[in-house]
Amino acid sequence: MNSVTNSNRKWVIVATIFVAIICNYLDRQLLSILKPEILDHFAIGDLEYAWIVNIFLICYALMYPISGFLVDKFGPKSVMLGGIVVWSLACIGGGVAQELWQFAACRGVLGLAEPTIFAGQLVAVTLWFEKRQRATANSLCTVGGSLGAVIAPLVIAALMRWLSSWQDVFLIAGFVGLAIAVVWVFVYKTPSQEVLDLTINADKKSPTGEEVKPFTLGGLFRTRTLWGAFLIRLVSDPVWYFCCFWLPGYLRSMGEAQNLTHQQTLDMIQWIGGIPFLVGAIGGILTSMWSDSMIRRGCASLSSRKITLIATVLAAPLCALVPFVGGAEALPFAWRVGLVVAIFSLVAVMCLSWLYTLPVVLAETFPIKNVASVMGICCGAGALGSVVFNQFVGSIPSEMWTVLFGIMAVLHPLSALILAKMVRPETPTIK
Repeated sequence: MNSVTNSNRKWVIVATIFVAIICNYLDRQLLSILKPEILDHFAIGDLEYAWIVNIFLICYALMYPISGFLVDKFGPKSVMLGGIVVWSLACIGGGVAQELWQFAACRGVLGLAEPTIFAGQLVAVTLWFEKRQRATANSLCTVGGSLGAVIAPLVIAALMRWLSSWQDVFLIAGFVGLAIAVVWVFVYKTPSQEVLDLTINADKKSPTGEEVKPFTLGGLFRTRTLWGAFLIRLVSDPVWYFCCFWLPGYLRSMGEAQNLTHQQTLDMIQWIGGIPFLVGAIGGILTSMWSDSMIRRGCASLSSRKITLIATVLAAPLCALVPFVGGAEALPFAWRVGLVVAIFSLVAVMCLSWLYTLPVVLAETFPIKNVASVMGICCGAGALGSVVFNQFVGSIPSEMWTVLFGIMAVLHPLSALILAKMVRPETPTIK
């Protein structure tokens, strides 16, 4: 395989992962966008909805570390393929479910399958890309999630007009995922030695010149960086999960408070619900490119990543303004909705910058054979934190959402402090 082919191959891999993650997030967003229809169909309320979300999140949290271990053992191709197939079948299952418990079980299976692509894609990017391109490539893969959230309101609202029921939307999304799985079989190849010499082998030596070996599982849990990243994801991920699972419903509730019809609120979400995710995706890519550009100018890789992430935290306090802006009756309704969307657009830039760049930090602070495991452990922590936070959101009355938004305003600044104090390169002790 010559260098031109290698260069083409790695970007085709990124493009395929990008599309797969769009599908991943579209399947995830089906629940939040079609929430009113699903709640009516099963005759349930917000508390039961929160439990359905939590079934997904608990399974997601439990499977993330397992996905990481599987990727480290079997490689990204087979593990990601299995994940795409299973989550697509789970989406189809949700569409044919007759009872609430069947629907909830399918969401649980979706949660078990979805982490495989994120653990796998980080290893694939690390194997195929040099440090000076790695954050950009990783962001281009994972931006599929943000664009999936952008596309989802448009696609789902359109499909709801053409199809007879919300169940049909689930079926179509599942069959699209199965088609992507077939493409992945042919696209991903193990990188050649020529590629590996430019990517992971360039960082393979310790400062003493000896080859760096991976940590044992026990050794990983004795590193400060693992616990730092664990805490960062535990604390910061709930803000992003709020955007994914609760923001569309929050915007629809603003419309309902203005006596908009069911269809009018759906139309509103179709055209504005994706804006924060689109702005966040663009901002996340730009901050990743900024991080890589600092490395090309001679900045140490870890320093460039930390500077980037800490700078984005300036957007966090805006969360606290949302209930005051959304409830400001002196402002026209369009202005209130626009300001809430604008605030969450900036918050999404912050969230996605952390979600795009922190995995690259892990890839550059741990041996390659530990990267997926560390990623899985830390992302599992993020899902676990989101389970607790999600249950809190579902159980509090709407008049207490001022407290909720105030809490979200401090979570990323706390994460920035943890990043500055606890994250460093980790190398096993050479004996």
